[in-house]
Amino acid sequence: MNKQVITSDRAPAAIGPYSQAIKVGNTVYLSGQIPLDPETMEVVEGMEQQICQVFDNLTAVAEAAGGTLQDIVKLNIFLTDLGHFSLVNEVMARYFSQPYPARAAIGVASLPKGVPVEMDGIMVVS
Repeated sequence: MNKQVITSDRAPAAIGPYSQAIKVGNTVYLSGQIPLDPETMEVVEGMEQQICQVFDNLTAVAEAAGGTLQDIVKLNIFLTDLGHFSLVNEVMARYFSQPYPARAAIGVASLPKGVPVEMDGIMVVS
């Protein structure tokens, strides 16, 4: 198995012993992204802005792997408050077009740095 590490300076640097993404063949496994501004490594303010930042971070890593968000086939969304589910849907519709990826939205007790949202995914590129 040939694993290729994917990195982008347009997304936050890993804050632990992991890679931003790993590519095996034409499949890319995108690590979880939280709403960190990649330049300051600080959490952005406001729920809508945080969701957008997560999608922007995923976009940067997807592009570094030779794809786009449209190449994501499975998206996992982790929320500390499922009351934000409809806002996530609204923002997601700005970043994706049909066919949408398969998806899970999971309520969790807490996330790194106390953020309310994290997302990871699996992408297939040609």
